[in-house]
Amino acid sequence: MALQLETSILLPHSPAAIWAVLTDFPAYPEWNPFVTKISGPQRVGSKLSITAGGMDFRPTLLQFQPGVELRWLGSFLFRGIFDGEHYFRLTPQADVQTLLEHGEHFRGVLLPVFKAQLLEKTRSGFIAMNEALRDRLRATS
Repeated sequence: MALQLETSILLPHSPAAIWAVLTDFPAYPEWNPFVTKISGPQRVGSKLSITAGGMDFRPTLLQFQPGVELRWLGSFLFRGIFDGEHYFRLTPQADVQTLLEHGEHFRGVLLPVFKAQLLEKTRSGFIAMNEALRDRLRATS
């Protein structure tokens, strides 16, 4: 079983400006209401330490393409039980705007147990983070 959650927001900033905020991990507690802590080496294959939605995770960084995509994969206990592949994709648009696609692909045998919570709380957390990112970009530009 799988579940895809995706949100998007059009931001009046360049991919480079958005990338700078998304990858400034130490500043997350200052602006991010959903991912309140993130640390770790910014290289593919490294382990991150993340606090999101009140839970702690140790996902593996899968993609780190500056100005394009940030993606990690986390698992509960071990792969296949409950996995989440979280991503941020940046696509340049006209007039120095960027489309941010922010989502997560969930799968695993425990997905039915968490599905209702994911649809409600996780999706609203993604939206809150998108809006906070927009506000952070406004404040720093």
